[in-house]
Amino acid sequence: MNSGWTLLDASHDALRTAVTATPAGAWELPTPCAGWNVTQVLQHAAGDQIAYAATLTGEPGPEENPFTPSGSLAGDPLAFVEAAMERSARAWAAADRDAAELPVPMPPNKMAPWLGAGACALDAAVHAWDIAAATGRPSPLTPEMARELLVVARETTEPVRGFAYAAALPPEPGDDEVATLLRYLGRDPHWTP
Repeated sequence: MNSGWTLLDASHDALRTAVTATPAGAWELPTPCAGWNVTQVLQHAAGDQIAYAATLTGEPGPEENPFTPSGSLAGDPLAFVEAAMERSARAWAAADRDAAELPVPMPPNKMAPWLGAGACALDAAVHAWDIAAATGRPSPLTPEMARELLVVARETTEPVRGFAYAAALPPEPGDDEVATLLRYLGRDPHWTP
């Protein structure tokens, strides 16, 4: 299902691509999210999508805290994340794009519609990159996505720095749009397991 928000749909596609490409034996691999394996990042990403949907609709939130993922997943990982992304897409498709603000699950807990949808997209996209990096796959982020997501990141990251995002890393010569975004979010674009 598409949300009708281009950046969010592209970010969901990136997450879908990363999960689909994850080999069966890779779910326990370490990720750029220190202390979390691929399964935990997947659980976190899915939980955050559900949290955005629940905040918009008033429906129940994720079954487990996205910030303390168990690392134990019963069932198919793709079906698990698809269900979460579908809830998110459905909620954003019904959101009032003309509202002054919409509720979101991150500080300040309300944002302009474009920014809230962008924050939800940023979460899906960066965790798609985490999973791809952990499994040795190419980045699912395009330069165009990274440019748009950096605008969102600059508007939303600081209140959750140290909790949801690490300190920004200094830029390096030769950084492209994806590397610039990742460094801003505290990730080393050249991270390897």
